[in-house]
Amino acid sequence: MASSAAGPGAPTQHFRPHTDPRLLRVFVAVAEELHFTRAAARLYVAQQALSRDVRRLERELGVELFVRTTRQVALTADGERLLPYARRVLDAHAELTAAFADRADLPLFVDLNTDGMTAARVLARARELAPRCELMARFESGLTWAADEILAGRLDVSFGRAAGLDPAVRARLGMRPVRYEPMAVMFPDAHPLAARETVALGDLAGETIYAGAGNPRTVEWTDFARLLFAEWDIELAPPAPLAIGVAEFQRVMSKSRNPVLVVDDFPPMPDTVVRPLADPVPLSPLLLVWRKGLCHPGLDALCEAADLLGAEEGWLVRPAGSWLPEPDAALMLGRTA
Repeated sequence: MASSAAGPGAPTQHFRPHTDPRLLRVFVAVAEELHFTRAAARLYVAQQALSRDVRRLERELGVELFVRTTRQVALTADGERLLPYARRVLDAHAELTAAFADRADLPLFVDLNTDGMTAARVLARARELAPRCELMARFESGLTWAADEILAGRLDVSFGRAAGLDPAVRARLGMRPVRYEPMAVMFPDAHPLAARETVALGDLAGETIYAGAGNPRTVEWTDFARLLFAEWDIELAPPAPLAIGVAEFQRVMSKSRNPVLVVDDFPPMPDTVVRPLADPVPLSPLLLVWRKGLCHPGLDALCEAADLLGAEEGWLVRPAGSWLPEPDAALMLGRTA
């Protein structure tokens, strides 16, 4: 029988080994105080909530733990039996928490894609918020590549367009919207549109623009460009050699002299200009992504930094009449795409 298999003196066969430690903490407080009001004050909770948790634990265990009268609270025989078990579980839980609580000593690897843009600003603010954390920057391009690296444990955090990821990959990632980034085009100085302050999307009809075609690391960005270009009759430039880093990217692009789809704060390169797009303003949806279950004070600092900068500069206020595909808009609003 289940009761004999549990061993003499053990709680009854109704015991569930996955009982929330919080309920055991409530039980121990009441058992030691033998007073619901004092136990609630000790745990900084309302007495009604504490009583509710005790009743929930009793239901889970299938036993009565306390004898309650108007004058006193006393442990039942089952309560007496449970108390040493509960203390051991809480001690083990405290040890486990302590063993992984100080994660600041472990570096957090953060892919920024390219330096000098929104992600770099979030990282800089996070370093101010958590100076003890070692937040190690990486400068690889593309969330498609970064997501695989995150799931493989070789990278911790990245930024980019999460709606373009495989749904099975996206389901394993934590995500936080960071910014609706206005998009732009980087033109060679000699291009006829380079002299304009802003460029209307309609004026790009017939132009051939590079957007990472052929780069397996930036599939999500190229797919995004295809959606945008299809509406305004813009040609997607053919694949170019894979270039990692600003210097290599500059060298490769200087050969084709094609305009390049970028975001508004993309750092200009020699002999080029970056011009914002308008009529309507297309938006690049930037999200912070990490492996689900990751716990690290550096990740907390990155999330806080993104929230602070977003509030200061209106990063998550979508401009009226802007262009953004529905799956991206849904993720930026925290909905399932």
